[in-house]
Amino acid sequence: MYTSISDARLHDGQVISIAGWIYNSRSSGKLAFLIVRDGSAVMQCVVSKAEVTEEEFAIAKEITQESSLTVTGTVHADERAPGGYELIVQSLKLIQKAIDYPISPKEHGPDFLLDHRHLWMRSKRQHAILRVRHQTIRAMRNYFDSRGYIGFDSPMFTPNAVEGTTTLFGVEYFGSKVFLTQSGQLYGEAGAMAFGKVYVFGPVFRAEKSKTRKHLTEFWMLEPEVAFIDLDQNMDLIEDFLTEVVGQVLESAKEELKILERDVTSLERVQKPFPRITYDEAAKRLVGKTEFKYGDDFGAPDEEAVATQFDRPILIHRWPHEIKAFYMKRDEVNPALAKGVDCIAPDGYGEIVGGGERETSLEELEKRIAEHGLPKQPFEWYLDLRRYGSVPHSGFGLGLERTVSWLCGLQHVRETIPFPRMMYRVEP
Repeated sequence: MYTSISDARLHDGQVISIAGWIYNSRSSGKLAFLIVRDGSAVMQCVVSKAEVTEEEFAIAKEITQESSLTVTGTVHADERAPGGYELIVQSLKLIQKAIDYPISPKEHGPDFLLDHRHLWMRSKRQHAILRVRHQTIRAMRNYFDSRGYIGFDSPMFTPNAVEGTTTLFGVEYFGSKVFLTQSGQLYGEAGAMAFGKVYVFGPVFRAEKSKTRKHLTEFWMLEPEVAFIDLDQNMDLIEDFLTEVVGQVLESAKEELKILERDVTSLERVQKPFPRITYDEAAKRLVGKTEFKYGDDFGAPDEEAVATQFDRPILIHRWPHEIKAFYMKRDEVNPALAKGVDCIAPDGYGEIVGGGERETSLEELEKRIAEHGLPKQPFEWYLDLRRYGSVPHSGFGLGLERTVSWLCGLQHVRETIPFPRMMYRVEP
């Protein structure tokens, strides 16, 4: 049985065996130093010519990057070693020698690295990013699981649009046409009517012809939906959720954030309450700062210009209804506004959460579907939620990759998902 490198510190002075791959190596005279990784951590293995066979020492001197092997030796505490411990090798066995591993310590361009994404993710930096992703998912699920929410799965094939017909991927489906889902929200609403509070978490697809650093065509979305809460309570949920998730990631991914050289000062300021401003108030703050025109949705420059005026995420609510989805409830005081909310992250990372209160009236929802030029028939099941026990309800959607990009301080979301899908890339 092999010991995980991350657990090696528990066996100081003991003989253990590890299995992994060569991350780096060097030799000097009668010593060889192998940095071995096993996915959990890295460990320096010190091979002395006097302690192993001639064949084993030859392997240690000639071994190449990413060759696989097993090593047996005594764990020894050493502050200078990665992780504070090293392995004094007694024996080693080569499993497979890697020849001409394509990713070397030299500088590689982003296209080359994306072409070799299946190998690139073995690097220290990519390891750190994907571990932060894991810890973020863990924190998000923990938040809802510990509060009585039900994880609720939505279908990937849908007969209708959710966020607008221009960003749909059409798919042939046994002689008819369906679409890859843009969001699990509508199905989440059905779940909320059955269970009270649910969350949908899974991949979604947007056929936006965008090449910005914030866009993927396939990404993961977390979408809680809750019965009997309004817009203000929904904003309470957003800020409580984000505060806890960021706090958990700061605690559980300390080492990874250090590897990424992330200045966590702004993340430590993610504390309740978040500033809450209306769309109208945000529009006033943009005067003279961007080319924004009242009535438009916010672009990246607009989001950044508003965000820089605060020291933590902000909640912008009550938007012109024309730029929000058909299911968004109109404001009772000013029906020209929809009861939607966007959460804008600091540091230029833009919108990470979009949500709002849902329309509860059957008649109003039928009217909105017609106004948006959507066919009614595919939404009949959704309209049933208003026919049979309609109640106030709200929810939001959080883009995982944008959130991880913000937490890690990255320039592009393509590094936050194992295999990114973008307008110009579907491989590997």
